[in-house]
Amino acid sequence: MGADEQLCGYSWYRSRMKSVGGEGVLREMGRDMERIWQRNLGRDDRCISSHGREAARFPFLDEEVVTFLSSPPLSSIADMALPPGIGGKLLLRLVAVELFEPHMTS
Repeated sequence: MGADEQLCGYSWYRSRMKSVGGEGVLREMGRDMERIWQRNLGRDDRCISSHGREAARFPFLDEEVVTFLSSPPLSSIADMALPPGIGGKLLLRLVAVELFEPHMTS
């Protein structure tokens, strides 16, 4: 929860990029983060509770993570020129490769 909203991971950000540009997408991402508490967290809490679980953990909603991810320009976190499934959340994908690729076997 929070990774798509902060790292341009939703597919509609790609189409919004074409119509409103990078600044417009950043504004949309900001609005999505402002609404995440009412929209996504309530739904996810109900879903988790219905399966007998008490609480979920949301590492991307940690205050320091939110602050950090709100500072870089859009071009540092996503590249919508890349194919869908690659360009969004690019920063997260690059960090994962850096951290885990040395430990992966062929």
